[in-house]
Amino acid sequence: MVGGVNIISPVVLVPGMWHGSWAWSLVTERLAGRGVPSIAVDLDGHGLKRHSPTARWARPFDSAAYAAEPTPSAGVTASSAAATLVEQLRRIGGGRPCVVVAHSMAGCVATAAVETAPELFAELVYLAAFAPVTGVGAVQSLATPENAGEQVSRLLIGDAAAIGALRIDPGDRARHADIRDAFYHDVEERTAEAAISLLGDDGPLGIPGEAVSVTLQRFGAVSHTYIVCLDDRAVPLALQRRFVDEIDAVSAHATTVVELATSHSPFLSAPDDLAAAIALVHQNAVSVH
Repeated sequence: MVGGVNIISPVVLVPGMWHGSWAWSLVTERLAGRGVPSIAVDLDGHGLKRHSPTARWARPFDSAAYAAEPTPSAGVTASSAAATLVEQLRRIGGGRPCVVVAHSMAGCVATAAVETAPELFAELVYLAAFAPVTGVGAVQSLATPENAGEQVSRLLIGDAAAIGALRIDPGDRARHADIRDAFYHDVEERTAEAAISLLGDDGPLGIPGEAVSVTLQRFGAVSHTYIVCLDDRAVPLALQRRFVDEIDAVSAHATTVVELATSHSPFLSAPDDLAAAIALVHQNAVSVH
C-alpha cells in the first residue's frame, strides 16, 4: 500500500539472447488485459544495450570481417548482467518482490540475480530457459546428450572463443529460413520476418560461459516455475526436463511445470496461452506475498 493505493508487484519479462524487450510486446498487451502489470527489460549487450560489430554496417559488406571482428560486448558476463537486472528489479518493484520471467539464455542471468538478491523475487519463471544451477556455465549443457537435435549451432558464424560471442547474421537473407526453423517455426510468417529483422548479432559468451553457483538458502528459497515448450528446436525438450530436475535438487520446493505445445518463441506464436500461464503464476505469487 503506497499513499493509500494498493500497489501490485509487477511481472518483469526478460528476453533471451539476440532478442530485446520488443519480443514481449504481444504478451504485455495480454497481461494488461488481465489486470497484470508487466514490463520488459533488455539484457546487457542486447536490445537498446546492444553494440553491433562495425563490420555489420560497412558497405560493401565483408562477411569474413564480420565473422572475425571481436564483439563490442566482450565485458558482459552472467554476473554483470545479473547486477544490472537486480538494479532494474529494485527500481521497477520499489523494493517489492517481482515475478521474473526469463527466456532462454536469460535464465543464466536470472539465476545469478536471484542468488544475489532473492528478496526481490516473488517467483522466478524459466521459459524454455537455461538454468545453470550445478556450478558450471550454461555452455557446458550444449555438449550434453539432452541437447541433441538443437537447431541453433548451425546459425553461428565465426570462432566464438576468438570473438567473445555467439554471433549470428540476421542480415543474411539466405539464413532466414534456418533462423525461423530454430526460433519461430510456428510463428506467422510476417511476424517471424519482423522478429528476424530486429535480432541482434552477438550473444556475449560471458553469459553462458560463466560458472554460476547457487545455494539452497538463497536461490533455493525462491519458488520456481518452468514453462516447457514441447516443440522447441533451440532448447530441446530433454534439456528443458534436465534443467527442471537440476533446479529441484537445489530448491526447498518442487518446481511447478507448465507445458506449452509451441516453438522456442511462444511470446510470438501463442501470446494468449503464455500470458494466461504467467498471470496464474502472478496471482499465486501475489497471494503469498
